[in-house]
Amino acid sequence: MNILINWILSAVTVFASAYVLPGIHVQNFTTALIAALVIGIINAFLKPVLTILTLPITIITLGIFSFVLNAFLIMIADYLVPGFKVDGFFWALILSLILTIVGSIYHNFVSEE
Repeated sequence: MNILINWILSAVTVFASAYVLPGIHVQNFTTALIAALVIGIINAFLKPVLTILTLPITIITLGIFSFVLNAFLIMIADYLVPGFKVDGFFWALILSLILTIVGSIYHNFVSEE
């Protein structure tokens, strides 16, 4: 159940970010659901490998590089999901920060586990 709530929360965040940020474009809420699903799948399978490969630079930058890695993964989702468009790396970085903040708030204050 927690995975479903996290997925819907991510989709709502992506959809709301498209209204607030001029560099994020989402066709409709279904596209936001698909984009959130693809971002979640990419984070589950590709992010651990890339995190290990980029560990030295992440340590040197005290973890800041992980946001760059998240933005790169959002750009991959932009390529894979029709109807989900991110205008550039800067907007992917902003969306990455927003998704991280919303997810952190959910896990710290709302989540039971």
